[in-house]
Amino acid sequence: MGIYLNPNAEAFKEDKNTDIYVDKSLVLIELNKLLGSREKFVCMSRARRFGKSMAGNMISAYYSKGCDTKEIFSKMKIGGVPGYEENLNKFNVIKLDLNGWYQRSLIEENRTDVIKYIQEEVLEEFREAFPSIVFKQGTSIATNIQKVYGKTGEKFIIIIDEYDVLVRERVAENVFESYLQFLNSLFKDTTLRPAIALAYITGILPIVRDKVQSKLNEFREYTMLRPRQFADAVGFTHEEVEDLCNEHGIDVNECARWYDGYKMSETVNIYNPLSVVTAIQDKIFGSYWSATSTFEVLKDYIVLDFEGIRKDITDMISGNSVPVEVLEFRNTMDNINTKDNVFTYLLHLGYLTYNANDKTCRIPNEEVRQEWVSAIKYDANYSKLMSIINTSKKLLDDTINGNEEAVANALDAAHAEVTNNLTYNDEHCFQSAICLAYFYANTRYTLVKELPTGKGYADLALIPFLPNIPAMVIELKHNKSSETALQQIKDKRYDDALKHYRGDLLFVGINYDEKTKKHECKIEKLVL
Repeated sequence: MGIYLNPNAEAFKEDKNTDIYVDKSLVLIELNKLLGSREKFVCMSRARRFGKSMAGNMISAYYSKGCDTKEIFSKMKIGGVPGYEENLNKFNVIKLDLNGWYQRSLIEENRTDVIKYIQEEVLEEFREAFPSIVFKQGTSIATNIQKVYGKTGEKFIIIIDEYDVLVRERVAENVFESYLQFLNSLFKDTTLRPAIALAYITGILPIVRDKVQSKLNEFREYTMLRPRQFADAVGFTHEEVEDLCNEHGIDVNECARWYDGYKMSETVNIYNPLSVVTAIQDKIFGSYWSATSTFEVLKDYIVLDFEGIRKDITDMISGNSVPVEVLEFRNTMDNINTKDNVFTYLLHLGYLTYNANDKTCRIPNEEVRQEWVSAIKYDANYSKLMSIINTSKKLLDDTINGNEEAVANALDAAHAEVTNNLTYNDEHCFQSAICLAYFYANTRYTLVKELPTGKGYADLALIPFLPNIPAMVIELKHNKSSETALQQIKDKRYDDALKHYRGDLLFVGINYDEKTKKHECKIEKLVL
């Protein structure tokens, strides 16, 4: 039993002993299918705080010969799967947290070669684990694996967490070249391949399409954009969050509004697990997202308006999706010189979510949307947008108080900001303008576009999740009249969808004139 070679299960036990723990052990069934196959090289890339390290701890505890975890896993979901014990604690595991190694190398003995540092430390553990085998000083991990396999026939599982840290940190060229040699020795040597039962590496970025790709081209990638069978392996699913919310007395719909939205497949949406856990523990829904240094770097690109990026960001903050081409991104922080590269990078960082069906991206949830607003808050290029956001509380108050003229004036500004001359009369753009204008309403309402009700669809419904405030049904018209919009709400009984709501209703009819670009508003209250 060592720290890096055949580690114990203490990290996994600490994870399991937390107050809120979600059993993700069925991922081991999928990994067991890959053992010893051509698909045994797995690269799992996910955004920060999605539980990659916890998954690595579990995988290590399951396979490592350095511990006995039968009692633990027998009580988990995998314990109900026939034959789960076949690979339990049967392999030599090498588990490396590359970020931890890198950080220590910066402060310990002024080391500059993190890979040499790793090789030296792991060599000592090889000598302790296999005392009958002679390991020469200065030999690599790859050489030592090969020697053990040749002498004993025992296979290894390699787990590397944060494999891409040296890419993201932009280390010195000599350090990076040493890393490439390390990857090459482990994963490109065909004589070593039989000795590796499984390689599982994780990172934020997929494999960099340059020098690193040539060293890792054996790996199959499971990303935020294409997770394949591992869609639910990292992060919380809706079913898991629903169980947690019911157990702890938390509103599941509000939890979804704040932390859901990462579309991994047709059937799987993933929540940010750390935010969900924190919200449950604090009993407060809010933003627990910590802005990362990579996002700070990208802010320089976000505030520029090349290729219409500012318009797209405004659309996404308003609740819309925008087109994105994800195939051109090289999976590196260098040469981010197009809008598509910026958005694809942010997809991998978790600041956007991707819909593969229509090749669009959007902001996944309320928590992340608040981070976007924080990112543009003090930039002059977004001053008009921020003015609309900052005055959205007054607009909500004016609507509730029936101040029709003030509502119309606020919509003049929002409609002009979200659209241009070509899209001003587009119905969906107008709808986005309304959502942007009512930005503050997200703190009190769930905003639903195209709500099916009565004899049609209400353009926008605001359903309260706080007490003592009215629900709203908003109908939009152009080149007609606000009275016509208001009458349609009544004629088509758009309020039927809110018939179970125990409070006042507001009917809001809005019309805009294409020529004058002016809005008018009529508001009626239905007291229940």
